[in-house]
Order: sequence, then C-alpha cells, then structure tokens
Amino acid sequence: MFDGFSLSVMGASHERRNIVCQDSSAFKVGNGYAVAVVADGHGSKKHFRSDVGSRFAVEAVLETMEVFFKDPDDFDANFKTGHKRIVRKIEKYVMMLWDQKITEHLAVTKLTNAEKARFKSGELAEIPQVSYYGTTLIAAVMCRGYMFGFQIGDGSLVTVFEDGDTSMIMDYEESNPANITASMCNPNAASMFNSFYVDKKKVLCVCASTDGLYTSFGSDQDFLDYHTIIAGQLTNVDRFMQSLTNNITKRTKFGTEDDISISCVYNTELAESSLEAVKAKIEENKRVAAMKRANLLKQ
Repeated sequence: MFDGFSLSVMGASHERRNIVCQDSSAFKVGNGYAVAVVADGHGSKKHFRSDVGSRFAVEAVLETMEVFFKDPDDFDANFKTGHKRIVRKIEKYVMMLWDQKITEHLAVTKLTNAEKARFKSGELAEIPQVSYYGTTLIAAVMCRGYMFGFQIGDGSLVTVFEDGDTSMIMDYEESNPANITASMCNPNAASMFNSFYVDKKKVLCVCASTDGLYTSFGSDQDFLDYHTIIAGQLTNVDRFMQSLTNNITKRTKFGTEDDISISCVYNTELAESSLEAVKAKIEENKRVAAMKRANLLKQ
C-alpha cells in the first residue's frame, strides 16, 4: 500500500570548501505506516558534528515509529481520538533517543585535534556538547486513512492529494519563532516542535525537504507545482530517481549552494488511480505559469 524514496545531495558550497554533507534523509515502510524524514545539520562553527547529529535524528525517528507502531491496530484506534497527546509522546521519544545516541557517541568518539583546532582557548568549554550535533528535523507519517507529522527548525512539508492539489501543511517559518531556527540541540527542544494531522482528504503522497530545496524556487507556487510533478512520477520511481537527482544537483549548484534533501512516502494504489488527475493538474499548472509569465512581459 505504501512506498517511498529519499535523496540527499551535497551542496555546491560544501563541495568547494571540502565540507561534508550535513543533511540526512530516509524513508521506511512499516506495518500499517510509512514515514519520510529529513534532517539538516547546522553549518556554524560550534555545530561541527552536525552531520552526525542529523543522521542520529533520522535514525531516532525510524526507531521511534517501530516502537509506537508495534501494534498498528491499537495505534490507529488510540491516535484518532487523542492524536495531539500521542504526537507529543512521539516527539519526546525521538528527543530521548537522539540524546542517547549523542551521549553514546561522545563516550566513544573523543574530540580530535582537528575539531579542537577550530576554537580559541576557552571557547570550546563554553559550548554545550549537545550543540556539536545541532540539527533540524522534519518527519511525515502516512497511516491507514490519515497522516501526521512533526517538525523542529526550518524546511518544508508538502502534501499532494488524490486530485493533484497541494498544500504546505506548515508554513516554511512556522517552526522558527522570531526568525530563529529551532534546533534539536536547544535546551527546550521538546517544546519547540510543531505538528499536523490530516484525516479528511485522501493523501497521495507527502514530501519532507530541507530548506535548500524551498529556497531554490522563486515562489511558493513554483515549489508546490514541483511536488505535483513528483506525484506524477510515482508509478515509476526507479526511472524517475536519476532525473530527480540531476535536477536537485543543478538546484544546489545554481541556487543557494546548500545541501538538499527530500524524502517522500506515497500510497501506491492512489499513485496509479490518480495518475490521470495528477497529469491534468500538471498541465493546468503549466498553463497558469505561462499566463503569469506573459502578463509580466506585458507590464
């Protein structure tokens, strides 16, 4: 019933400066659910292990879903009557696992001379160790007849419905109060998550992406239309992945030069049955975009 894909591309600026990709992404199809997850490690000096932190964040989500969906029938029954409470439990569980992973990593991976050399005398001692691993996190979970997700920090979640309509479930800056990027390394991180729940419309797919993808587009509408195109390719993902990789690589080279990650899960039955409706929506989007361009040229 469910399937998915995930992809992370190193930013052009990271390649040029010989910096590792700080993004991580994954998807998992489990018993009664499918989860898409991306994480974007912070690039500033004090977050020098953020690539590890983003990987741990992704792993924590996948492991958390396995725990909570141990009995999918029981989860479905409880979730529909108490989804806010359960999502909060999931967020806290993810944070607990992430903290555990960092504690274990610090115990076995001592700071290297190269890591220490980044800082002047006394600077490193003032940085909380958890900040070394700072990262954002976005996850979306498709279930049987509903979906939910949660986010801390920037990045985007886009849902495509069976008729080809799209929605940014949470505004791009919703998880960033006062334009300050929320992070899993913040002391009050567990209270900084935002979440959503959808149960009234059939969801074809949901995509989570790091901020490098969103900022490579000129408008929200262009960004949403891009996801409609993705939805139109889900009946042949293997063939589509190479063109998607090529496109995202171009976007980082000629856009923000940041790392870009995208993860998508989708309903395989709707991908087939909604294909014509999605293709019609893609053509409609092209016509609307062409009209906008023509009107701009007339001005």
